[in-house]
Amino acid sequence: MVAPVTLRKLRFSLLPGSYAVCQLPPNAPVPAWALRHPLASITRTPDELSVVCPLEDVPPGTKSDGPWAGIRLEGPFSLDLVGVLVSALGPLALAGIPILALSTFDTDYVLVKSDRLEEAVSALKDAGHVAL
Repeated sequence: MVAPVTLRKLRFSLLPGSYAVCQLPPNAPVPAWALRHPLASITRTPDELSVVCPLEDVPPGTKSDGPWAGIRLEGPFSLDLVGVLVSALGPLALAGIPILALSTFDTDYVLVKSDRLEEAVSALKDAGHVAL
C-alpha cells in the first residue's frame, strides 16, 4: 500500500504576460523565437516538439493554444520532495481548471487559461496557499 501524501502549503507568484503552448513536428529544429524570453520550455518526444513561450513570440501559422497565464510555485524544491504538484493541482482540479504543469530542477510552474486565472488564484488561496 502507498502511504498518503502530505499536502504542502505553498507560496506562489504570478508571471507577467501571456503564454502559448505550441506543437511542431518531432524532427523540427528548436526555433529561435522559442528562446527569446527568460521562461521557455522545450520538450521533444518521438511524436512532437512542444514549445511553451510568450504568446507574442509565436509566429503566425504556428499550431498553438493560448493565452495561458503562468503561476510560479516558489521553490526551490528538492528533487526528492513528494507532493508539491499535487498540493497545487488538487485544488485546481477540484475547481475544474485545466492546467499545464512545467517543472525545472528547482521549482514548478503551472499554466492556466488566462480567462481562468482569477478563479485559479482563488482556488489556491482557499486551499491555504499564499500569493506573493
